[in-house]
Amino acid sequence: MSNLVRSVGTIGALTAVSRVFGFVRDMLLSRVLGAGLAADAWQLAFTLPNTFRRLFAEGAFSVAFVPMYSRALHGDGGEEAADRFAGDVLSVFVWVLLGFSALCMIAMPGIVWLLAREYGEVPGKFDLSVALSRMTFPYLALVSLVAMLSGVLNARSRFAPGAFAPVFLNLVMIGGIVTGWYLRGSEGDDRVVAWALAISLALSGVVQLAYMSWAARRTGVRLKVTRPRFTPEVRRLGMLILPATFGAGIYQISQLVDTFFATSLPQGSLTLLKLADRLNQMPLGIFGIALGTAILPMLARHIQQGHAGEAQRLQANAVEVGTLLTLPAAAALAICAPAFVTAFFVGGKMTLADGAVMADIVVALVCGLPAYVLVKVFQPAFFSREDTRTPVMIAAGALAVNVALNFYVVPHYGIVGLASATAITATLNVLTLYTVLQIRGWFHLTARLASRIARQLAATAVMAAFLWWLTPRLTDRYDGTAFERIWSLGALVAGGMLVFFAAAFVLGALDRDLLAQLRRRPARPVDLAE
Repeated sequence: MSNLVRSVGTIGALTAVSRVFGFVRDMLLSRVLGAGLAADAWQLAFTLPNTFRRLFAEGAFSVAFVPMYSRALHGDGGEEAADRFAGDVLSVFVWVLLGFSALCMIAMPGIVWLLAREYGEVPGKFDLSVALSRMTFPYLALVSLVAMLSGVLNARSRFAPGAFAPVFLNLVMIGGIVTGWYLRGSEGDDRVVAWALAISLALSGVVQLAYMSWAARRTGVRLKVTRPRFTPEVRRLGMLILPATFGAGIYQISQLVDTFFATSLPQGSLTLLKLADRLNQMPLGIFGIALGTAILPMLARHIQQGHAGEAQRLQANAVEVGTLLTLPAAAALAICAPAFVTAFFVGGKMTLADGAVMADIVVALVCGLPAYVLVKVFQPAFFSREDTRTPVMIAAGALAVNVALNFYVVPHYGIVGLASATAITATLNVLTLYTVLQIRGWFHLTARLASRIARQLAATAVMAAFLWWLTPRLTDRYDGTAFERIWSLGALVAGGMLVFFAAAFVLGALDRDLLAQLRRRPARPVDLAE
């Protein structure tokens, strides 16, 4: 438990720093661009490389690469064999990335047409989307290399650099928004801001790669780009990546599906969906990614050493930590969505009417928040055993349900219905993953874990009742001055946390061992270069 909690704490804390800067970025973006033509074009241009990054680089590639690299690192060959394997992969990976990026940039008009053909009905919107997407797509190649270096360091239990790298993304993009706003002027063209954002995204990839290269060298990793060689290990990695693309990327694939349907709705719908998802991504990014990143190499080691009991215990601990953090987060976000959206995003070009729609989207999305996080916990049980085929079948079924639901709910319920379908799909996905794990004997829900989750649900209900009472009493403050917004949201957050943890303590929802690990200070401070 101690290693898991410490690793999750390190990753989660640094990811939280990144998310804070990401929130500043989106608050500025909503006020500067609102939910209009340029905002929709930018969101599409940002979605394309970002989705492929999560799908291939941080999803399929990482879950296939990390166990193989970890096995080489802890095998007879040690660091030399591991670095040789990583160097062979890098030498092939670079050319694949360059080729894929070049093809997508050439084919960008067709890609945008497939995802957003309705943009052609608005003068200038389709062309702007294509141009911005071409400018942002080199980011995919750069950040994919960042993901590979992050995987190398994660396998060595050096989680901090990969978690900290996105901070540079948000800092550079904040600079892009400010620069675009300054160049646009008070009555200027919003497309200037969109172009500044696109350029800053590509630049952020360069900054992140430079940082991760420095962190890897400081750790002692020496990777060289040589003539591409398709060694047996590289070929095996390639065979694992293709099915893992679907197994690890159901959420990302669903994002593309959602983008397709959102672009068919009134202008601004895509922007409102993406900004609403930022609130959903805050706990998901901090808890889900942290758990998934920390558990994969640990689980792989236990399984390779034949320690089935330790693997079961590790996953049970991860489930308990995940539900402890996401159940109250989901309830709080659902109840306080109007308050958070109004305080964070409404202002400037973002109207109160837009904020009301965004709040409804947030409520629909966070209904699936525990499922989004538990997927990150259950999938490593397959990936660490190099079984990427089973999650493919599960993901394909869930995706088919998602598409079918969208065809029904989007015409009837619009953008909120689309968000609800995403939550339903994620829940179906995680339930199916757990069922297969239990059937195979790889993981099962123990009576102790079930009791702990039930008590967490009871504590969440107490907190929800408190927030339901408090939230409407501060309504006039959410769109007030900066000070009023800060203290009113602070009251909601602090009050909700205090009530939840007090109720959790009384109801026995908190594991004493877990509390001891959370209170225990590390033997030495965490170095951001580790």
